Amino acid sequence: MKAVKIGMPLLMIIIAGFFLISSFAIPKANLGNPNGPLYFPIGLSIFMLVLSVIYLFNELKTLHEHNGKIQGLFEGRTLKLIAVTIALGVIYAFIFEPFGFLISTIIFLGCLLFYVNGWKKWKANIIVTVSFSFITWYGFSELLGVSLP
Repeated sequence: MKAVKIGMPLLMIIIAGFFLISSFAIPKANLGNPNGPLYFPIGLSIFMLVLSVIYLFNELKTLHEHNGKIQGLFEGRTLKLIAVTIALGVIYAFIFEPFGFLISTIIFLGCLLFYVNGWKKWKANIIVTVSFSFITWYGFSELLGVSLP
């Protein structure tokens, strides 16, 4: 994880440097300011380079600090919620073709909302599930003209 946090700004510094060097190879303009075509790519490359260096220093500064986000993943019900969402997504993929968009989306969202919100908020879960499914179906099939299974 630490390698990714440090690797991305380093990659962006390399890309920004490449674009900066490549910007000087742009041909000069025949009309107007001959250096006009160079200003935007050079400015953008320098801006990207500066932001990448700032990002790298921020990541290096926080590298030694404790990262509670990763530990929070394994605490409470977060990991279980991720697993249930993935399982429901796989089930949704399998029932999508036989049941169609509307019914399978209602089943998927209903199960997910009842798992997340619990049975105490059953009215809100049903209203959100049914209204979202119908509005999405209507938007795609009627307004955009896309046929859904």
